[in-house]
Amino acid sequence: RLQESRERLSVCSKLCYAVGGAPYQITGCALGFFLQIYLLDVAQLDPFYASIILFVGRAWDAVTDPMVGFFISKTPWTRFGRLMPWIIFSTPFAVISYFLIWFVPDISRGQVMWYLIFYCIFQTLVTCFHVPYSALTMFISREQSERDSATAYRMTVEVLGTVLGTAIQGQIVGKVVTPCIESPLFISKTNSSVDMEELNMTHDTGSLTDTRNAYMIAAGVIGGLYILCAVILSVGVRERRESSELQSDEPVSFFRGLKLVMNHGAYIKLIAGFLFTSLAFMLLEGNFALFCTYTLGFRNEFQNILLAIMLSATLTIPLWQWFLTRFGKKTAVYVGISSAIPFLIMVAVLDSNLIITYIVAVAAGISVAAAFLLPWSMLPDVIDDFKLQHPDSHGHEAIFFSFYVFFTKFTSGVSLGISTLSLDFAGYQTRGCSQPSEVNFTLKMLVSAVPVGLILLGLLLFKLYPIDEEKRRKNKKALQDLR
Repeated sequence: RLQESRERLSVCSKLCYAVGGAPYQITGCALGFFLQIYLLDVAQLDPFYASIILFVGRAWDAVTDPMVGFFISKTPWTRFGRLMPWIIFSTPFAVISYFLIWFVPDISRGQVMWYLIFYCIFQTLVTCFHVPYSALTMFISREQSERDSATAYRMTVEVLGTVLGTAIQGQIVGKVVTPCIESPLFISKTNSSVDMEELNMTHDTGSLTDTRNAYMIAAGVIGGLYILCAVILSVGVRERRESSELQSDEPVSFFRGLKLVMNHGAYIKLIAGFLFTSLAFMLLEGNFALFCTYTLGFRNEFQNILLAIMLSATLTIPLWQWFLTRFGKKTAVYVGISSAIPFLIMVAVLDSNLIITYIVAVAAGISVAAAFLLPWSMLPDVIDDFKLQHPDSHGHEAIFFSFYVFFTKFTSGVSLGISTLSLDFAGYQTRGCSQPSEVNFTLKMLVSAVPVGLILLGLLLFKLYPIDEEKRRKNKKALQDLR
């Protein structure tokens, strides 16, 4: 009990630690929800090139995670710790590159390379922030209960970060009406005497320049929040070297450690389960703005619908923390993530109705909260299980976290690239006020049928995950004895 009291974290420390998770979620949410529609309708790129940018950027983001994990494992301890210097020095450069993603360069050629380069640079720098921050979970306390509590604080702030990302980006951009062009086919059906010159007239009043400026203002606000959160994290959290070390620790090479990690059954099964469920929500995230704008017809409401989802998720994080404490983490996975299925089906089957859409958005947010909280709450349990099986290996926490993120990001990059290509094949009209029926059908599949299938597959795979509540308690006791 005396040892546990020394390991307890103050509420202030937990809050400062939690705030560090906001930058990744704020920027990730803004990019996830808005980058696709920005590239297509504001930067006016061809859907094929937009799919290349989204795929290559996400794939590169995935590759950088194990690379950064490798370099972190080789980083010596300093007076600030081993992880904190990565967070501090990457922040200013990440903010600059993030702003340039939302800037439309005044060049006739090279726009694709502009977005591709700065998207990849930002993903590299934000990885240099997030991988060490994720691994920091294992260096703030040795107590499972304290780490779980800090993770709950972190997930609450991270989901709040998604709310901020959605609110800042959505509300600033939503104040400006993005001009669109009526389809010639639609005009010919409604008024055959329309002159061809009128095809170039925008459907809504508003300037494309105003829309571009709104995106840059939102990027500036989000960049300021990124810096503020990094400062609070670096000042308020102390990285404890002893929190992750056992009495018998000896250094082990990175590649041997990587082999040990990838051969750890509990880790592979956890990744397999959450890979598909995370992919389902990422696919929904990437296409939801287009779905609301074109399929549902809520061009001026989609940012508020997104905000409803994220507010619901934020408010229910404490509920899921209580639920997993009371009934166990595996039970929370089945109940929390599967609850999204009927609502995903409902939004695609029912006719377009704004009230029903808001109800579905609030209900879906409850499931989003579970999908946010549970993977990060369960990874430390897997690491503890690994340490018991390999007590002579240490310093591999970053490998566990970075490779989990690697697999999730890489598959999400593939899915987003394929989904944008699917829209191209379906006949997506850049800046169109409406889209062909084939595009609307494709969007329904991308936000309903495909995510439901991925969730069901992930839950089936999760049946193989071996660490239940009894196993977790035994591991805690064994680790205390080993230390």
